[in-house]
Amino acid sequence: MYDLIIRNARVYPMTGDLSPAGFDSIAVQDGRIAATGPEADATAVEEIDAGGRVLMPGFIDCHTHILHAGHRMEEHAMKLRGASYEELARAGGGILATVGAVREADEDQLVAETLPRVEALLREGVTTIEAKSGYGLDTENELKMLRAIRQLERQSPAHFRPTFLGAHAIPKDRSREAYMDEVVKEMLPRVAEEALADTADIYVEKIAFTVADLERLAAACKESGLQLRAHTDQFSNMGATRRAAELGALSCDHLEYTEAADIDAMAGAGTAAVLIPGAFYHLRETKLPPIEGLRQAGVPMAVATDNNPGSSPLVSLQTAMHMAAILFGMTAEEILHGVTANAARAIGQAEDIGRIETGLRADLALWDIPAPEFLVYQLGGLQAEQIFIGGHPV
Repeated sequence: MYDLIIRNARVYPMTGDLSPAGFDSIAVQDGRIAATGPEADATAVEEIDAGGRVLMPGFIDCHTHILHAGHRMEEHAMKLRGASYEELARAGGGILATVGAVREADEDQLVAETLPRVEALLREGVTTIEAKSGYGLDTENELKMLRAIRQLERQSPAHFRPTFLGAHAIPKDRSREAYMDEVVKEMLPRVAEEALADTADIYVEKIAFTVADLERLAAACKESGLQLRAHTDQFSNMGATRRAAELGALSCDHLEYTEAADIDAMAGAGTAAVLIPGAFYHLRETKLPPIEGLRQAGVPMAVATDNNPGSSPLVSLQTAMHMAAILFGMTAEEILHGVTANAARAIGQAEDIGRIETGLRADLALWDIPAPEFLVYQLGGLQAEQIFIGGHPV
């Protein structure tokens, strides 16, 4: 007897193209998909008739800064008057403005402010959320953020993939070199020792960190057992995408200024491209990421909200999906793989989530829609009929 059987569903397993599966039922045992099709024709503690609705893997928001305090609404008004992201950052706004709010907040406040954003994503079928630190910028506050992310997982049914992003911005009172010493020699060992994150990330840009800093972080990750990710090529090309791929990064994210040689490096290394249409839209950028080049090279493309209080105050993965189609020219099939199988790959969990396949975690969503493409076509107003995380209804 299984724990759960879902019958009479139009199953889209996201294991290849966007075709429906040749089966209409799945069985769940101990939180994982135990059987599909005829093998699921048994009895269960709970049985659900899907009534022909669409059954898909739960969505994965694979790049967020969802844990933060406060807002930057005033900066939004400045942007509308023409201020650039770099101008705001150099004036002490941007990331550093949120750093102040996060440092003043305790863990409970961070969790309380973040939970409504998590709940908004859950309603849209998001079952796994990657969540970065990066607004602490000192050891105490970076660890506080990561502990708050662990607390979020205890208070929410969603799964979280914590990422250490100490190398997000340079504190006002430190040189880049001195601060990188703290990131690599003090913060990262503590993160690893307390098992607070699975991956580490770095923002490589003219206003942030260098390729040499990326190399230092990669070496420290290797020593500490963390996987590597990188924000690259958002406003300029510093060679970071190429180098991150060579260093085995799970993903490179943003990629507006990525070039052919960078794409070749990603394709050769199996590094995922995480595309961020929300930040592109909110910052009113005009330089598009090289979608066709990524497509032709077979680089796995993921789509994420980049939820953060400054450059992408977007708490809707479905909106990011719609933007990826309209602004970036991605197909519905690419986008839907980009929030399931490819998003799982970007966070290092391709063998655990992102597809409907025997042995994977039973993170699922039922949709009352004509077909999966409808989730890319309609902008707003769609919620999953029922969500299962680890086989449990949410």
